[in-house]
Amino acid sequence: MKGTMQYSVALTHSLHEEAKKHLLRLDGQEDLCFALWYPSQGKKRFTALLHQLILPKKEDRIVEGNVSFLPCYYERAVAEAIKANAGLAFIHSHPGPGWQNMSFDDIKAETNLAPSSKGATGLPLVGLTLGTDGTWSARFWIKSKPKSYKKQWCSNVRVVGSQLAVSYADHLNPRPRFRKELARTISAWGEKKQAELARLRVGIVGAGSVGSVVAEALARMGIKQITLIDFDKVEYINLDRLLHATKIDALLHRSKVSVLAQALRKSATAEKFHVDKFKRSVYEEEGYRAALDCDVLFSCVDRPLGRSILNFIAYAHLIPVVDGGVRVETTKEGELKRADWRAHIVSPERRCLECLKQYDPGLVQTEKEGYFDDPKYIQGLVDNPLQRNENVFAFGLSAASLEVLQMLMMVIAPMGISNAGSQLYHFVPGILDVFDITKCDENCLYPGLTAKGDCTGIKITGLQNKRKMWIVYRCINSLKSKNGRDYAAGR
Repeated sequence: MKGTMQYSVALTHSLHEEAKKHLLRLDGQEDLCFALWYPSQGKKRFTALLHQLILPKKEDRIVEGNVSFLPCYYERAVAEAIKANAGLAFIHSHPGPGWQNMSFDDIKAETNLAPSSKGATGLPLVGLTLGTDGTWSARFWIKSKPKSYKKQWCSNVRVVGSQLAVSYADHLNPRPRFRKELARTISAWGEKKQAELARLRVGIVGAGSVGSVVAEALARMGIKQITLIDFDKVEYINLDRLLHATKIDALLHRSKVSVLAQALRKSATAEKFHVDKFKRSVYEEEGYRAALDCDVLFSCVDRPLGRSILNFIAYAHLIPVVDGGVRVETTKEGELKRADWRAHIVSPERRCLECLKQYDPGLVQTEKEGYFDDPKYIQGLVDNPLQRNENVFAFGLSAASLEVLQMLMMVIAPMGISNAGSQLYHFVPGILDVFDITKCDENCLYPGLTAKGDCTGIKITGLQNKRKMWIVYRCINSLKSKNGRDYAAGR
C-alpha cells in the first residue's frame, strides 16, 4: 500500500441511507459513529468496503458544539472489529455540502485513533466525513514511520446500489475542462454528469465483438481511464466482427487488448486519456486484481467461469458489472431462425448473474478442470451455447449499445431513473422485453458476500489441472435436462 497506491472507499446504498439518517440531524448538529470495513486489494488501488455501522448509544457521545465520543464507545467498536476480523472506520458529519476538508480537531481525533486501531485490527484507520448534500470524503491513516501516521486522501467514495453515485477528490482527480470535442455529448446531460462519467475508471473484460465496441463508445464519450482485460489474440476467423482488427493483426497474432488499446488512444476525446491493457484472463490473479481497480466493469465474456468471477466481484467488492451478450440460432438449412441480445447490471440491490441464468454454476468447476479446452467435451454437450459461435458485427454492435445505455442510466439517472431492468431484444420479430431484476432468489449465495472483499474466505482465481469425470458426468446430465439461457458475449 505504498508508493503510487491509490485509495478509495465503497459502500452500499442501504448503508449510505442508514448513515445519512444518523449523521444528518434535523437540528443541524454534527454527529459521529464507527463502522467496520473489509479490504479490497487491486493492482493499483486499495479500497475499504464499509460493511456495518456501529451506531452509538445515548451515553456513548456528547452532542454539543463539536461532537465527541467517550472511551467506552471506542472500546466497543474496537471489540466489534476484532470479533469480525475487520478494519475500523471513524465517521462524522460536517455542516456543509461537497467534499469536506479536515479541521484541526478532526485531524487530532483521527491521528489519536490511528495507532490503537491499527494495532488492534491490523488494518489502517479509515476516516470519513459526510456533507449535508450526501457527499462523502475519505482518507486512510497509513503508518509512515514508528509512532507516526500519515493521511492519504481517497481518490473517490462510491455508493453502489440501483444507482452508482461517486464523490471525487478534485485535487487528486480534477474535474475535466470543457472541450469542444465533447460539446455535443455535454449538451445531452450537462457538465456535472459528464464530470461524473469522465472520471470513472471503467474496465472491459473481454475485448471481442461486444467489448471492442463498448470500449470505442466509452473512449469517444470522454471516459479518461479504461482498463482492458483479455487473454486472446486476433485471428482471421473473427475479423468480420472485431472492431479495429486487421489482417495484419491476425497475421502477426497480436493480442486483442494491444490492437484495441492502440485504436482507443487515437479516438479518445478526454484530455488526459489513459488505457491499461492486460493480456490475462479475469480468473488469473493479475487480471483479477486489475479488475478490482475499476469503478465499473463490463462483462464481455462467453464462458461461465469468467461470469461467475465477475458476479462475485459485483457483490463482494461492490463494483457494478454490466453484462449481456448475443444468442443466435439457425435452421437446419443454415438460415437465420432467431437472434436475441440482452443487457443488465448486477450489483447489490439488483439480481445476480446466476439468478438471471446467465451461466450454469455446474459448469464453472468443469471449466476450472480444463474441459472447455477439450473439443471432444464441447462436442458432447447437448444444445448448449458453448457450442455456438454464430455472431455477426451488427448483433454485437446492438448488444454493446444496450450495455452502454445500461451504464449511462445507472450513472446519469435521467429523471431519477437509474435501473432500466434486464433488457432482452428479439431480432425476430423485433420486440424488446424488460424484466424486473431487483432481488436474487431466496437461497442465493451472493447477497451474503456483499462488501466482504478479500475476506470472504473464498479463493476465486486459478484453474485446476485434475480431471474428475464425475463432475463432467453430472454437468452433461444437467445440460440434458435444462434449456440453456446463457448469452455469449462473442469473441
